[in-house]
Amino acid sequence: MLSHVKKIHLSLLASFVVLASSCTQKLPNYPPAYREYAYVTNGKSNSVSVLDMRNYNAVATIPVGANPTGIAANSQKNEIYVVNTGSNSMSVIDAEQNKAIAIIALEHTPYFVDVSADGTRAYVANSGSNSVSIIDLSQRRVVRNVVVGRAPGEARVSRDGKTIVVTERLADSVSVINAETMSVRSSVAVCKQPTDVEILPDSGKAFVACSGSGQVAVIGLNMESPTESQQLTAKSGAAIRRSGPAPGKGAGSEVDRLLSILDVGSTPTHLALKPDGGQIFVSNFGANTMSEITTSTNEVSGSYLIGAGPVRSIVSADNSTLYVSNFNSDTISVYDIDDGKLVTTVPVGRRPDALALSPNQNFLFVADTAAGDVSVVRTAAKQGAVLLTIIPVGQQPNAIAVKAFILRKPPAVQ
Repeated sequence: MLSHVKKIHLSLLASFVVLASSCTQKLPNYPPAYREYAYVTNGKSNSVSVLDMRNYNAVATIPVGANPTGIAANSQKNEIYVVNTGSNSMSVIDAEQNKAIAIIALEHTPYFVDVSADGTRAYVANSGSNSVSIIDLSQRRVVRNVVVGRAPGEARVSRDGKTIVVTERLADSVSVINAETMSVRSSVAVCKQPTDVEILPDSGKAFVACSGSGQVAVIGLNMESPTESQQLTAKSGAAIRRSGPAPGKGAGSEVDRLLSILDVGSTPTHLALKPDGGQIFVSNFGANTMSEITTSTNEVSGSYLIGAGPVRSIVSADNSTLYVSNFNSDTISVYDIDDGKLVTTVPVGRRPDALALSPNQNFLFVADTAAGDVSVVRTAAKQGAVLLTIIPVGQQPNAIAVKAFILRKPPAVQ
């Protein structure tokens, strides 16, 4: 009996050594000046928690404005931008110092912020004033407030930086802004209560989730001038209103038009785009399903049960795995895109919402809105994914931005 127990002990020890060895081999040799942070907005604490993504702990809490909601990282400089809905402002955080260094006044009830790929401008939709603020990030000031439709929720900038697509929840439409002229070039009627939007990497199409009608609208951007009949009706029969031509360009040189209306599930709240742009995944909160859209054909290839109240999702960098936060079941679903099947479900904290993957894709950070913490899920586990740890943050964490960078001034050697 003792011999049998000893064999088991040695077997477990051997397994542990193999596991430890495999983990050690995967650890990169980070330079001392390297930093890898997750920035989490705490809506009811008026703060941003800074989490070390390599050591899974909070390293700073940064006071910002009232009710921070939207957050984005600048890919070209070590700055983070936080939209303060309750104080109508945007805080600028220096990622090297982890402190707020500037506040930019906005119009009423801003929510979402997006940053151009070149890092020069930020765009914020102001729901309470029916406008979009265009912000020069080097000068840290608003250069123009563009009037759009009623209750804009998101202002998303295209990869090429030329186009901003704005969802207008109470107008059932989107506005398309020309980034160069900083003016609305067209307004497109879509489906009911448009909220989330994704633009394809080639900047040719936008997909818009309409929570009020269980649909996704597909909009062609910068298309050739349509025929007279196409100008009057799109595939769904929705009318398209066109603005005048941009300065210096002839009439009809820029056209944005509705291409299709796709039926998905009840209350689609979020769109997740594969990095290669080939598919979009729709979180249908009211249907407990996920819908898969093929972007080349503008077709729904299928809808699948995924979890209770799916509210947000994210695709891995290699385009293979979809992670979905299930708000009503306190779980994360892991879906294999290539095999088209649910791999596993991981319990996390209460009311999970926002998601972010670590740069090496081995860890998923989950904002547990009702628990005031962030769950860390190890995605590279043999079981498919497991809960690694939980990090306390502030009250009602609601958005996450990731920033990995090298300090411009390396830390002193002890």
